[in-house]
Amino acid sequence: MSNQTRLQALSEFLKARRAAISPAAAGLPEGNRRRTPGLRREEVAQLAGVSSTWYTWLEQGRDIKVSPSVLECIAGALMLTKDERSYLFALALDNGTGHQPYILEEEPEVSPALQKILRELTTCPTIISDRRCAIVGWNEAAAHVFLDFARLAREDRNMIRLLFVRQEFKRLAVNWEQFVRGYLAIFRAYYGQYVDDSWYDGFIASMKEEHPDFSRLWEESRVSSAPDVVLEFRHAKAGKMLFHLTSLQVHGGADLRCSIYTPAGDSNTEGKLRRLMEQQA
Repeated sequence: MSNQTRLQALSEFLKARRAAISPAAAGLPEGNRRRTPGLRREEVAQLAGVSSTWYTWLEQGRDIKVSPSVLECIAGALMLTKDERSYLFALALDNGTGHQPYILEEEPEVSPALQKILRELTTCPTIISDRRCAIVGWNEAAAHVFLDFARLAREDRNMIRLLFVRQEFKRLAVNWEQFVRGYLAIFRAYYGQYVDDSWYDGFIASMKEEHPDFSRLWEESRVSSAPDVVLEFRHAKAGKMLFHLTSLQVHGGADLRCSIYTPAGDSNTEGKLRRLMEQQA
């Protein structure tokens, strides 16, 4: 990520988070002359204890000097979560991990232990992805609920792109936007963590150009390393299915993520999934 791109990402993030906070939530009067939702810049500056001019420059993406202590004040004023705070610090301080750019040809290896986990989770569709959301492993249940990833070329197995390109995903998720937001929140967390990897800039630019919905949802600037949500699917053959999505980071040098879709206990999803797998065996 170039310095200009980093500052632009910082600017977009600050604007989005400021717009998401109501004056009432921040303990401020609503007022009668607000043209846009959320807080004004001067109000964020007031809450953070910094000058309005300095905060304006920061939000405009100017290359100014910032300190961790001041960023803590900004994070508090904007009510940032732990993941959002990490994202803010990574962009504002150019605080990437320092990893070398990831090379697609060197696909992370799914260890025998992870492969066993995939096999054991027979009725929990499970996907293993890398820090670019490229799918590097999945189990039989995931192939039945989503699609058979083995039929895709390796370079096409990117979960973010698949969510926008493949109609199977758009038809499957009842609330497709909620489904997408979860993955984009994870993707943005990686984006902030690996600020030195220019791949992200190229990928995001191409997705914005090709998919207007991506641009709109990406600009919400949500950040989460592990969203925990309930998803309703309408499977073409199995009908209504409810899953709890749990996203776990796998410790190790490859920086892999395990996304587990657990059938909701108060539904008949698990039985439907078993029958679906038996019918297509």
